[in-house]
This record gives sequence, C-alpha cells and structure tokens, in this order.
Amino acid sequence: MEHGNSTLGSGFILMGILKDSESPELLCAIITILYMLALTSNGLLLLVITMDTRLHVPMYLLLGQLSLMDLLFTSVVTPKALVDFLRSENTISFGGCALQMFLALTLGGAEDLLLAFMAYDRYVAICHPLNYMVLMSTRVCWLMVATSWVLASLSALGHTLYTMHFPFCMSRKISHLLCEIPPLLKLACADTSRYELMVYVTGVTFLLLPLSVIVASYTLILFTVLHMPSNEGRQKALVTCSSHLTVVGMFYGAATFMYVLPSSLHSPKQDNIISVFYTIVTPALNPLIYSLRNKEVMGALRRVMGKYMLRTHPTF
Repeated sequence: MEHGNSTLGSGFILMGILKDSESPELLCAIITILYMLALTSNGLLLLVITMDTRLHVPMYLLLGQLSLMDLLFTSVVTPKALVDFLRSENTISFGGCALQMFLALTLGGAEDLLLAFMAYDRYVAICHPLNYMVLMSTRVCWLMVATSWVLASLSALGHTLYTMHFPFCMSRKISHLLCEIPPLLKLACADTSRYELMVYVTGVTFLLLPLSVIVASYTLILFTVLHMPSNEGRQKALVTCSSHLTVVGMFYGAATFMYVLPSSLHSPKQDNIISVFYTIVTPALNPLIYSLRNKEVMGALRRVMGKYMLRTHPTF
C-alpha cells in the first residue's frame, strides 16, 4: 500500500503513441491537423444546426449532440498529448488521470447510446413517417439526449472510482495515450481479475445492447426501403442511413476492440493505434461523413454563411 500511496502524490507518466513513434514530429503534425479539422468541422456543424431553424428537428438535434460529444471527447485527450510532446513532459497527476478517465468514459458511453437513439430516429422516419412527430417529438428527443448523458456519466463515475481505488505500485508508466481502465489495471499491485470480468460484462452490455437496437432498426429500414416505389426516396433513405452506419462501424469497431476483447489479445502498440482512431480520427471524420452527403446540411451552411457575409460586407 505504501507504493500505492506514493503514486497518489507523484501521478503517472503517459507514454502515448508519440513517444514510441519512429517519426514523432510527422505524427504530431498529422494529429494537430486532425484535431483542428475536428474542432472546425464539429464546431461548424453545431453552429449551422443551432442557427438554421429548418434543422431544428429531432434528426439534427441528435446529430448536434453527436458533434458536441466528438468535440469534447477529442479535446479531453488531444491537446494534452500534443502539449506533453512539445514540452517533453508526459506526467499526469492522480486527480488529472481520474478526471480524464471519467470524461472519456462519459463521452464514449454517451455517444454509444446516442448512436442507438439515432438509429431508432431513422427507423421511425422511414418506416412510420406519418407518426414521426408523435413518436419523435422534441420532448422525446431531449429525453433521449438526457438518458445518454445521465446513464453514461453514472457508469463512468462508478468505473472511475473503482479503478482508481486500487494501489498502483507496478510502475508509474501508462503505455497508452490517455488514462483508461485496461492499461491502468496492468499497473495495479492487487488482484484485479474480478473487476476485469466486471469491466468486460459492462462493456459487452453497454456496447451490444445499443448495437442490437441499431442492427434491428436498420434491418427493418432495409426491408422498408426495398419496397419503396420511388427510386428517389429509396436513394435518399440509403444515403442517410449509409452515413450513420459508417459512423457506427468506426465507433463500435474501436470500442469493441478496447473493452470487449480479452486483455490477452491486447498489446500497448495496438491499443495506442485504436485510441488514436476513436479519440482523434473518428471525431474529425464524423461531421464530414454526415454533412458532405447531406443536401439539407449543405444548404443550411450556405444560408448561414450568406447571412454572415451580408452582415460583415453589406455592400455585397
């Protein structure tokens, strides 16, 4: 326990992916560009959805929440990783590690649930269009959002408190980009096998239940789309759903690897690559996947930019 107490005072060292990279400067530049892209694209999508009243419908309210979660998720991890690399200092305090873990688990869990609610929204819109405003009213939409945040934060709080209560005496070096449960448990000098099983069960439940909703929703959507008489309606539905399924595939693939696969199949290098993917790459790509193929979002963006140009350059 003495070693564990010493860890409380000195904190941890986040080794991350930049430290082990063969070309750290190039990787740092790429991560910086991706982070700036994530900030710009998610921020712009949030702005457009907030300012354009035509997008104040459940589908875009949920999409706005996804952008907010991505924006916060990447900001929890990326700035610290870049600053640490530039300062050649990779330390993080015990409290900072706990906070980072809590925020990452909350945002990841909330996004996990939100993607299931977004699939349900598409199911109602395509399979039950006449009842859409009843089944997906503004109240129902915000209830979905609140449920995502509350359940995810409660789960994250429980896991954070339990993970950080272990004495850490194996080493101060976390071979990972951020403070997460699997790499931290490897540093504990206590039997963590029962808790690892609980993390596994929680991960399977938290991931597979929403994924089941998504699969069921899109199976029903596919049957409905195939029976649509209009080619234009069929194509519009497929474009909207394919964007969502692309995001689902990226998010659930990375999360499953991290929290569902047994620890024996993990390696620090693989974990770091996966963590970069879901904390940096995915938040940068999500708004592009949704907006570039969405005529309503692109139209709203042009209207918002047009209003801005008129205000700043009235002579135009």
